[in-house]
Amino acid sequence: QVQLVESGGGLVQAGGSLRLSCAASGRTFGNIVMGWFRQAPGKEREFVAAIRWSSGNTYYTDSVKDRFTISRDNAKNTEYLQMNSLKPEDTAVYYCSLARAIAVVTIPRLYDYWGQGTQVTVSS
Repeated sequence: QVQLVESGGGLVQAGGSLRLSCAASGRTFGNIVMGWFRQAPGKEREFVAAIRWSSGNTYYTDSVKDRFTISRDNAKNTEYLQMNSLKPEDTAVYYCSLARAIAVVTIPRLYDYWGQGTQVTVSS
């Protein structure tokens, strides 16, 4: 089993930065993908970014390209989401997630495990 614990959310002004962390424990080995999704009030869950653990290949939704960076620390079994130039429309609950052996990283139902969520609020 896998457990994911998120941290790093908060309240920031537009243009500011935050770094989210997601620490994984349990059976995190194998051909895994770790991702970030977000959900704003009244909206569907949205793919943000993902990383293939072994290769380090990264994927981003268009709205966060050039602003957000996903990364991993193998020794700590932790993924990060560095968020720069934050905008009010980035306000959401952010969830980290883990999937095994998936070809498409943007589909929420393909992920097996989810963190508890961390609130990111960007004021104007």
